[in-house]
Amino acid sequence: MNKRLLDDVDVRILEHLSRDARLSNREIAESLDLVEGTVRGRIKRLQADKVIKIMAVADVRVLTQHDNPLMAYIGIHARLEGLRETAQQIAELPFVRFTATMLGRYDILAISFVGSSEDLIEHVNVQVMGIDGVKHVDTTLAIKSLKYDYRWGRIID
Repeated sequence: MNKRLLDDVDVRILEHLSRDARLSNREIAESLDLVEGTVRGRIKRLQADKVIKIMAVADVRVLTQHDNPLMAYIGIHARLEGLRETAQQIAELPFVRFTATMLGRYDILAISFVGSSEDLIEHVNVQVMGIDGVKHVDTTLAIKSLKYDYRWGRIID
């Protein structure tokens, strides 16, 4: 299914679920003046068509075990031969939350949450730079998050 095939009812159901995916079908139906079976059927179809996937969004502070985690962007310059293998090794590092091969300034981009700049130094200098194929690393710390829409938290499989 593509976006053009979503009708107004689908969109309104999605709006309710994006605010609180724990809402029951009955609650959504009552709010939209629909029958519960209609809501249930539409949600099942949206899931089957891979338009939505209902899942929990975890608090990054709990996952990282830090009260005030810092988001670190790790831009990696790597040898092009073996790039996929290098990127895969970076993706498997326990502190890395996102990894992608890139076209542009970096060959690989990793995003991590760290407890301190000292943690970041240890992760980058020892673990990332210790991977065969990594030539150079640039790091950037986010100092203030202005917007984060958790609904986009899982953008790829």
